[in-house]
Amino acid sequence: MTTADERTPGAAEMPACARTFVTRVTARNRLPLDYSTASLRVVDFLIDGLRKGGADQERARSALFALGAYVGEVLVRRAGATWVDFDAEQRAYFGQPVGVRMPDGRVWNPLGRVHNRFRAGDPEDSLQTFYLTLHGRARRVRRAAA
Repeated sequence: MTTADERTPGAAEMPACARTFVTRVTARNRLPLDYSTASLRVVDFLIDGLRKGGADQERARSALFALGAYVGEVLVRRAGATWVDFDAEQRAYFGQPVGVRMPDGRVWNPLGRVHNRFRAGDPEDSLQTFYLTLHGRARRVRRAAA
């Protein structure tokens, strides 16, 4: 829930949320947050660190939102997704205000996926694995040799 002083960012603001998170985290640490698929392993590591540090869901809320913004931005940059504001039905289903639409039209919920990873703490819920098994990614076209 948000208060009057706390507004949830919309789809148009999510790239900036991800950039702010990367700037803040990499200023203190030398984490390879370069929007690559491999960097999603770092996100898994950070979520595990929050759990091991004893953070509960409420205390970790802003960090999890920032991590979700980063994961979504990886999908935008690497899989051809676009950020979308969820309609009322999607908000009720996903429990989040924004998500990403893949090139094939499917909608995914990276913010919720991060929260689920935090809650479950199961390595099988890896965000890197999520990306690698994600349906609807844009296919890279190989150029034929001349």
